[in-house]
Amino acid sequence: QVQLMESGGGLVQAGGSLRLSCAAPRDIFSVSPMGWYRQAPGKERVFVAEIGTSGKTKYADSVKGRFTISRDNALNTVYLQMNNLKPEDTAVYYCFVNYYLRNYWGQGTQVTVSS
Repeated sequence: QVQLMESGGGLVQAGGSLRLSCAAPRDIFSVSPMGWYRQAPGKERVFVAEIGTSGKTKYADSVKGRFTISRDNALNTVYLQMNNLKPEDTAVYYCFVNYYLRNYWGQGTQVTVSS
């Protein structure tokens, strides 16, 4: 079982910023893409962003230009910087690591954006 340690999240007003962090075991982090999905109440879990081991990034259209994903190889940690947050960004955010073609998930962290 792969354990991911998430932190960050919370309550913020629209237009504000938050940063999420997700740490993975070193041997897994160094060889695996990582990223984030989110799940709003009553909705399916959807892709937000991903970063490969080379640093190549992908984003959902809904967050492009507002969210930035990055990885710190020394700390085995991935970050999601979320700026200009909107009420529709409210969701539980789940970190994932794609290890040998299988996704492993963090426990999730709540992000709430008030209008």
